[in-house]
Amino acid sequence: MSNNRLAKDRLYQQFARVGKTLSNPHRLECLELLAQGERTVESLAAEIGATLANTSQHLKVLAAAHLVERRKQGLFAYYRLADPAVFELCTAVRHVAEHRLAEMDRVRQQHFSSRAASEAIDLKELRRRARSSRVVILDTRPANEYAAGHIAGAISIPIDLLDDRVRALPKSKVYVAYCRGPYCVYADRAVEMLRAHGRTAHRLVEGFPEWKAAGYPVEITAA
Repeated sequence: MSNNRLAKDRLYQQFARVGKTLSNPHRLECLELLAQGERTVESLAAEIGATLANTSQHLKVLAAAHLVERRKQGLFAYYRLADPAVFELCTAVRHVAEHRLAEMDRVRQQHFSSRAASEAIDLKELRRRARSSRVVILDTRPANEYAAGHIAGAISIPIDLLDDRVRALPKSKVYVAYCRGPYCVYADRAVEMLRAHGRTAHRLVEGFPEWKAAGYPVEITAA
């Protein structure tokens, strides 16, 4: 075997190693959640609906491929994405699936067909509107994710608390709700709730990780 052939084989084995690591839906969901900020094994297990043991095993596989990193604090282990390129990789996988798999269209029609196009704005449009004092950017994710990083100037009202606080939000403002990403429904629910209470509201098509990846201003309030 020539040196060139040997080099090619070894290179593609490493590429395939990453691809194999991504070939599990729970691992992909873990990476999406870690794009919001650090999480414990317990927190991830609760989010993805898996046992603690299975979630821990998925994270070990991700760590072995150097897609996530781990740190210990007291009794808990915290995981985070190893590199911003990991989120870019997950985004590329999503885009290919959206463009090439017919099943994606069926899933979106079944679960997201109620979304109104008029309610959505993209990153560039939000960046433009954020300059207006009339616009309020609403982070509907859990408070710990907001603390780990959020769109600069956004206020935190987790979706489970919005119903109690919506009446205190001025009707004179325009609200743009965002959450974890294109297939997170927190922002959809927020827009529906805000409009039901007479507020003008839109949702961001993308989520916080896409905003951050675009290089737009972010803030961190975590200790």
